Amino acid sequence: MKKALICGISGQDGAYLAKFLLERGYEVCGTSRDAQMSSFKNLVALGIRDRVKLYSMSLTDFRSVLQVLDRTQPSEVYNLSGQSSVGLSFDQPVETLDSIATGTLNLLEVIRFIGSPIKFYNAGSSECFGDTQGTPADEQTPFRPRSPYGVAKATAFWEVANYREAYGLFACSGILYNHESPLRPERFVTQKIVASACRIAQGSHDPLYLGNTSIQRDWGWAPEYIQAMHLMLQQDVAEDYVIATGRTYSLQAFVEAVFAHLGLNWQDYVTTDESLYRPTDIAVSRGNPAKAKQQMKWQAQSDMPEVARLMVEARLQVSM
Repeated sequence: MKKALICGISGQDGAYLAKFLLERGYEVCGTSRDAQMSSFKNLVALGIRDRVKLYSMSLTDFRSVLQVLDRTQPSEVYNLSGQSSVGLSFDQPVETLDSIATGTLNLLEVIRFIGSPIKFYNAGSSECFGDTQGTPADEQTPFRPRSPYGVAKATAFWEVANYREAYGLFACSGILYNHESPLRPERFVTQKIVASACRIAQGSHDPLYLGNTSIQRDWGWAPEYIQAMHLMLQQDVAEDYVIATGRTYSLQAFVEAVFAHLGLNWQDYVTTDESLYRPTDIAVSRGNPAKAKQQMKWQAQSDMPEVARLMVEARLQVSM
């Protein structure tokens, strides 16, 4: 039986990955800063809370990381931890860099120190690329991050590449584009839109305030993307992969799709709030997942209209 350690198991990707691995016979362990106090509501929502062994671990504390990896003895480690909001990273740049870059470095150094044949997956991000002016980014596209979050993720990416080349670790990064699901918290704009639209459909008179709705993103479905994470660690050679749909839609198009699914005209309820604009933003974000399709036979099945529909239906089910 393979054993996986998921750092950041309480988040969207961590919960879906835990469910995916359990279904494939893995023993799954997960970490949180305080496992005794965390509700692990996403694990509860997926019905797997009692099937996962949970540990308290601080990724910025080398000793804490060493203790948990020594205790769990995993064959695969998935690093999905760290501050995960691009918007929040402008307000908390030090915390963002520390939790992502220092946390990734500690995991790599512990794996090197232990000397066991652990396969390591690191959650990269399309934010590393910055604004590519609509050109689909692939694994050879230079990084030009435009947020503290993107800078932190770029740092972690190169840490992984360095340990792979210098020490021969099986370590790789998945450069994932935006991927959504009902497990997203409302601080993410997609879930904010879905939650607000559903409340309006049920009688709320509160308008939806949004920032720049002209930005374009490559949106996918999170449960499909975690399959790509797992596939990366099943390859013979550790390599980095862009994971995306290859199709881009504006935030306004996402808003339209959500409201239309509820039989509403979005223009009657949405107000632009310039205070929600970011200091710097990416106008168009689009990925080229050709390498993942060719080498891993992975391809996204759901793009933005389907993602919007699935999120609305899940939200309505919960509120009924």
